[in-house]
Amino acid sequence: MMPRAISCVLVAAAGATAVIAAQNGVVRTADPIKRGFALTDFPRTVRVTDNVYTYEDFHSGEEKFTTTDMFVVTADGVVVADGQGGHAETKALVDAIAKVTPQPIKYVVVCSDHGDHTAGNASFPAGVTYIIHPTSKAILERSPNGWKPPASAMLVSQQHSMKIGGEAIDILFLGRAHTGGDLSVSLPRQKILFLSETYLNRVFPAMRSAYPSEWRKALDRAEALKPEIFVAGHGFTELGPASKEEFRAYQRALDAVIAEATRLHRAGVPVEDAAKQANWGEYASWTLASSQGPIAIRKVYEELSGQLK
Repeated sequence: MMPRAISCVLVAAAGATAVIAAQNGVVRTADPIKRGFALTDFPRTVRVTDNVYTYEDFHSGEEKFTTTDMFVVTADGVVVADGQGGHAETKALVDAIAKVTPQPIKYVVVCSDHGDHTAGNASFPAGVTYIIHPTSKAILERSPNGWKPPASAMLVSQQHSMKIGGEAIDILFLGRAHTGGDLSVSLPRQKILFLSETYLNRVFPAMRSAYPSEWRKALDRAEALKPEIFVAGHGFTELGPASKEEFRAYQRALDAVIAEATRLHRAGVPVEDAAKQANWGEYASWTLASSQGPIAIRKVYEELSGQLK
């Protein structure tokens, strides 16, 4: 097994000049090696502002890319957005938070119900309050394996605003996107928006359980909030101008994938042949394109034919 080290990358949003300089010359990719990292650089904690951090660890699978969480440190406890895909990985997240602050974890927001974000939730401290969308809660309760949300979980179907330690935090449902119960975490003071799997930075749009056209509308709602920093659920944390640039690149990617699948559907190409004929253009080089392209075709076909409910 590759040794794992936690490094703390101190890049405050206030240091705009340093951030911009750091982004210049960076290869825009979800691949850590192409980005210039060693695999041993992960997991890592990234300081976004004075009290907001992201935590990046590897998603399991052949292609290396990160699963990214966010945590907010306040005077009255810590709010965590998403976990990791296993008990050891989520315990490492908890340990990384403890290295940043002695404050206890008070809330865990389940932004994505997929196992790579929830399977390790039992490693969060006992007594935390989980916040979850009703759709995601029902999905996890029906799952034969994996973590089950407690009966005490707080349900958010549209929006919930809270203050903890004087910090304003908005939990938002921007519409069905990657999972159907997608929640986002907005920090109005810092103008940061954690989108979980509603936004995949340089990762091909993964549509196993998605709602393609609704997903695109959710991205528009996210942009309308006018955050300065968009945090993706997969892919690297981007700061400075690169954050908005990469978010808009993902909007274009989703547009392109939906448009190509729609073109093939209108041409009458059978779904089993469409994946072979699809031309993804520049997005063919994005992480997971080969595995997720055929799935995206099927999902868009389902939506266009009225099978997606």
